[in-house]
Amino acid sequence: MTPSEAIASLPFSNPYRHGFARLAVGVPRNRVADPVFNAAETIRLYREAAAGGAVVVAFPELGLSAYTCDDLFHQAALLEACEAALQAVVDASLDIPAVAVVGLPLRVEHRLFNCAALVAGGRLLGVQPKTYLPNYGEFYEARQFDSGTSALATTIALCGQGDVPFGSDLIFHARQLPLLKIHVEICEDVWVPIPPSSYAALAGATVLVNLSASNITIGKSSYRHQLVGLHSARCLSAYLYSSAGIGESTTDLAWDGQALIYESGELLAESERFSDASHLISADADLERLSRERMRQGTFGDSVQKHRGALQGFRTVGFDLPLPHHATGLQRRVERFPYVPSNAATRDERCREVFNIQVQSLVQRLEATGIQKVVIGVSGGLDSTHALLVLARAMDRLQLPRANILGFTMPGFATSGRTLAQSHALMAAIGCTAREIDIRPSCTQMLQDIGHPFHDGRPVYDITFENVQAGERTSHLFRLANFHNGIVAGTGDLSELALGWCTYGVGDHMSHYNVNASVPKTLIKHLVGWVAQQDVLGAEGSAVLRAIVETEVSPELVPHGDLADALQARSPAGRPAAPASSYQKNSIGPDAAQADASDTLPAAAAAPASGQPGQKTEDTIGPYELQDFHLYYVLRYGYRPSKVAFLAHTAWGDRRTGTWPDDLPAHNQYTLAEIKKHLGTFLWRFFKTSQFKRSCVPNGPKVGSGGSLSPRGDWRAPSDSEAVVWMEELKRVPEEG
Repeated sequence: MTPSEAIASLPFSNPYRHGFARLAVGVPRNRVADPVFNAAETIRLYREAAAGGAVVVAFPELGLSAYTCDDLFHQAALLEACEAALQAVVDASLDIPAVAVVGLPLRVEHRLFNCAALVAGGRLLGVQPKTYLPNYGEFYEARQFDSGTSALATTIALCGQGDVPFGSDLIFHARQLPLLKIHVEICEDVWVPIPPSSYAALAGATVLVNLSASNITIGKSSYRHQLVGLHSARCLSAYLYSSAGIGESTTDLAWDGQALIYESGELLAESERFSDASHLISADADLERLSRERMRQGTFGDSVQKHRGALQGFRTVGFDLPLPHHATGLQRRVERFPYVPSNAATRDERCREVFNIQVQSLVQRLEATGIQKVVIGVSGGLDSTHALLVLARAMDRLQLPRANILGFTMPGFATSGRTLAQSHALMAAIGCTAREIDIRPSCTQMLQDIGHPFHDGRPVYDITFENVQAGERTSHLFRLANFHNGIVAGTGDLSELALGWCTYGVGDHMSHYNVNASVPKTLIKHLVGWVAQQDVLGAEGSAVLRAIVETEVSPELVPHGDLADALQARSPAGRPAAPASSYQKNSIGPDAAQADASDTLPAAAAAPASGQPGQKTEDTIGPYELQDFHLYYVLRYGYRPSKVAFLAHTAWGDRRTGTWPDDLPAHNQYTLAEIKKHLGTFLWRFFKTSQFKRSCVPNGPKVGSGGSLSPRGDWRAPSDSEAVVWMEELKRVPEEG
C-alpha cells in the first residue's frame, strides 16, 4: 500500500486523512544541571503528546541540561550525563509513535555545540547545531559554544549509532506522511535577518521547529508572536516555538515558558505563560494548505530558483512513522463563517474596510467616466440595500447630491408587500431619487408575445416566467441609465455568482459596475447590520435596515399563496390586477419618495405587517451560510470535496461548539448527510452549469483574500468543463461522521 493509499484508508474523522498533522510543543519543568530529571519529564510529555495523536513534539533549547548552566557546560560530568539522558529519550521512543526534538550540549570535533536532536522509533535521526550564537546584552553563548557553521563533520557517532547526520542542512521526511518535512533551528537563528529555516522552507520543509530558551522581558512575548507569525507567513510553513520555563536559574533572568504554534501567519495554539508545572500544547497544522499555497504563489517558486545553489546542499533524512489511527476530531479553530469574523471588534473593522473598498472603487469609476448619476434597482432585499448604501457614501465622497442616485423599485408578480414597503422606506431614509415602476404589464406583454401558457390563464411558473421578470427589470435599468446619462450599479453578490443564481445577460447578471461582485451573501448580511449599528440613517432608517436583515432571501419571481390566487383572478385579456401599492407611480425625487413612504408605513417602519416572501432561495440552492463555507474552501484553497465536508462538519456539526458572531440570532447545525447533500448542489452548479455566467461579468472590486470570480482576476476557468471528478470524490464522504 502506498502512503497515499494508507492515508486514504484512515477513518473519515481522522484529520490525517485530510492533510493535517498534529504538532505539539512541550515545556517541561526542569532542574539546572540535572539531566536525569529533565529527561524523565521530557519523556513524560513526549508520551502524552503521542497519546493525543501528535507526530512531532518540540522541547526547549538545551532542555536536557537546562539553558542556564553557563560555565558548567564545560564540565565533563554534565556533558556525559546529557548524552546518557539523550540515550534514555531514544530508548523511550521505541514505543512512542512520534518524533521528539530535544535540546542538549554535544561535543563534536573537540568543540561544544548547542544542538537539537531528533528522535523516533528507537533511533537518533539526526542532530542540528545552532548557527547564530548571541553574544550581546544578557547573552554570552560564544563563551561556551561554537557555531554549527564551523563544524567539519557531516555525520557523528552517538547513542550507539556510527553515522548520525549532523549539520544545519538537514530536512527530516516522514515516509508515511509525504507532506511532513521537518527542519530545526535554535532560538537566535530566527531573530537574524535571514533565518536558516528560510532556506529550509524553500528546500521543501513544511514544519519549522525552533528550540528556544528566551528569557522574558517586558514586551518580548508580543514580539515573539510577531516574529514567529510573520516568519511562518513568509515561509508558508507551520512553525513550532518553545521557550524555557519553570526551573531555569533566575540568578539574573526570568523565564515564562511560552510555547507557540503558528501556520502561515495564523496562531493555532499558545501555552499559558509563567506556569508552575510542565505543560503541553498541540494543534493540527494543514500541511496540504501549505503545499497548495506554495504551488499557487508563483513567487515562492521564483525564490527557489534564485537560491537554487544553496538549496541543493540540503540533505533529506527519511524515517518511518506509524500513522496515528486513533486521532479523531480536529484540533484547530474552524470558523463557521470564513468571510465573517466572530470577534465583534474584528468584524467591525472588517465591515468598515470592505465598505470603504467598495466605495473607493465606485468613486474611481465615476470620476474616470465623468458620469455623476447612478441607476439602481432596489428590491427591499439584502444585496440591493447594501449596494444602495455604498452608492450613498460614494455620492457623499464626491460631494454630489444623493438625488443623483436614481433608485427604482419594480414590483412583479411575486413581490411581497413587505419588500415593496422596505424598498420605499430605505430610499426615503437615504434620500435618493425614488420611483416605482410596475413591470407586470410589460412582462404580461412579453409572455403573450412568446406564447407562454401563463398568458392563457394557466399557472405555469417556469424558468421562462421568472427570467421574463428579471430581464424586464434589467432592461428598464439600462434604458433608464441611457435616458438619465448614468450607469447601472450591479447588486448581485459572490455567492449568487458562484451558484449561478442570476439571470444571464439581460438580467441581474449584468450591470455597468457591480460593487457587490466579490462580497458573499453572509458578509453582506453583516454589512447591512453594521451600517444599522452606526445609526447613520437615523432611528427609522436603522429599523428598516434591521427589518431587511431579517427578511427571507428570495428572488420573488414565483407567486405563492394570496399572490398566486390574485393572479388567477386577472381579466380575460391577461392584464394583471392593479398593483398592491398606493404609491404615486409618476413621483420622482427624494421629497416625493419621503411623502409616499410616510403615507403608507408606520412611523417606525421596522417590519411591514405582511409576512415573508413565499419563494425561498435557500430551498433550491441550499443554505447560504453553508454554501459560502464551501465556496471559501473550494475557491481559496482548491480542497477536494471530502476535505471541505470534513471541515464543514467540524464547524457546523454541533451548534454548541466553537464561537458564533454575537449579532446572529439563529444558530444552526447540520448533519454530515445534510452537508454532503448541499455540497453536492454547490459542486454541480459551480463546476458544471454556471461558469459561462462568470466568464463575462461586469467590472467590480475584489474585497477579500477569499478570492473573487472575475475571469480577469482570481478565477479563470472554461465555460464547458465537467464536474465528474468533484462529484465522484464527494462519494467518499460517508452519510454519518
